[in-house]
Amino acid sequence: MSVEVTIDATQLERALRRPGGLGERILRRRARPVAARARQLAPGSMGDGITMRVEGTGRGMQAIIESTHPASAYVVRGTRPHAIRARRGKALRFTVGGRTLFRKAVWHPGTKANDFLAKAVREAL
Repeated sequence: MSVEVTIDATQLERALRRPGGLGERILRRRARPVAARARQLAPGSMGDGITMRVEGTGRGMQAIIESTHPASAYVVRGTRPHAIRARRGKALRFTVGGRTLFRKAVWHPGTKANDFLAKAVREAL
């Protein structure tokens, strides 16, 4: 006496790629730790704007982890040295050594890139 099971590859592939199906659940399970680590690595309040979603169906299904903070691109890519000028003819106000200073413009030395999103992918996967 024998038992036989036939697996239809087309049906199996459809089941894996169906929205809300096994493939999407596995993708979400793998992406959640990446989003959580990105929230930990993000500077300041930037982690509050980390979102994760799954898009597409079939072979094009992908998890997207995004930072929606307006300064994200500057943090991830870094900035070159640049001037910062006061808007509308007003002054910039800042404190140096306990003294409050007002200037129409200052020179910013730039910032080093902090690609916390790529680092989260490397560490969480």
